[in-house]
Amino acid sequence: MYKSIIRPLLFLVDPERIHHFTFQLLKIQGAIPGMRALNQFFFLKKNKHLEKELFGVRFKNPVGLAAGFDKNAKLIDELASFGFGCIEIGTLTPKAQPGNDKPRLFRLPHDQGLINRMGFNNDGVQLAVERLKKRNSDVIVGGNIGKNKVTPNEKAFEDYNYCFETLYPYVDYFVVNVSSPNTPGLRELQEKEPLKKLLSQVKALSEEKAKPKPVLLKIAPDLTTSQLDDIVEILKETRTDGVIATNTTISREGLKTSREEIEKIGAGGLSGKPVALKSTEVIRYLRVHLGANYPIIGVGGIMTADDAIEKLKAGADLIQIYTGFIYEGPAIVKKINEAVLASLAQ
Repeated sequence: MYKSIIRPLLFLVDPERIHHFTFQLLKIQGAIPGMRALNQFFFLKKNKHLEKELFGVRFKNPVGLAAGFDKNAKLIDELASFGFGCIEIGTLTPKAQPGNDKPRLFRLPHDQGLINRMGFNNDGVQLAVERLKKRNSDVIVGGNIGKNKVTPNEKAFEDYNYCFETLYPYVDYFVVNVSSPNTPGLRELQEKEPLKKLLSQVKALSEEKAKPKPVLLKIAPDLTTSQLDDIVEILKETRTDGVIATNTTISREGLKTSREEIEKIGAGGLSGKPVALKSTEVIRYLRVHLGANYPIIGVGGIMTADDAIEKLKAGADLIQIYTGFIYEGPAIVKKINEAVLASLAQ
């Protein structure tokens, strides 16, 4: 029903406008008595064999919602009812910021992809905290944190520090995002020395707490082999708790959408099916070089249950979806979990 009726109607409207409209509908639906329980009936797959403990956190199943969908923690309880094992909010910055000029979100239906250049648009970390205080579900929540656009890279840690301290009581793990292509200069923080310094500082913040919380790094799919080798070295040296591979790509290779249309859209990060192979290759490389037990969360181009299994076989411990949730609808969460159980039974 979603793919045959609902999605075609949604895709008639501007992507960002329909995103906000859908949020309003989900909020209304979630407020109706019994609707969240109905969602769980249709979409939640509960099985102890789906559970996974990673960096000291117990996940009820391996399917998470990637950062960017619910940036501002507006729909934690509503989205949890669709069966996610975790929800990652953000990317959040200390101060609210509008992001880049519109239009900044584009569908590539022939490629099952999206291009976005949102630019860390968010309401600011304080407002997200006020919403987190009111949530009722026990779903695992990750806090994806970044820096404001106006903050120079040499002062980036101040922003990450502020977000960490503000979110600390309300999330289960943190993600340091230096891999978005849509904030000028941000990816420069992926270079070896700046990244080592930043991760060491954020990790130190956590270790100062009576109960440290895991700190993960989210990386781009566009890194060279030598850059990935640096990432591996830095993750080990800084004792970072895990890695999320990968963010969106700046590549436009192999698209079915015409070159003219792509040029008309312009800059931005590409997600969905076109990034699937790249992200899987990165995951596979990281697994070999980080060892069997290092926590890896795989994200990028998961449009079907088979895509999710491929990520897991490549070395991911958990997976996250975003574009696949938009193209396939909420049923994809249960389908992936059923496929995971089937693979475990083989």
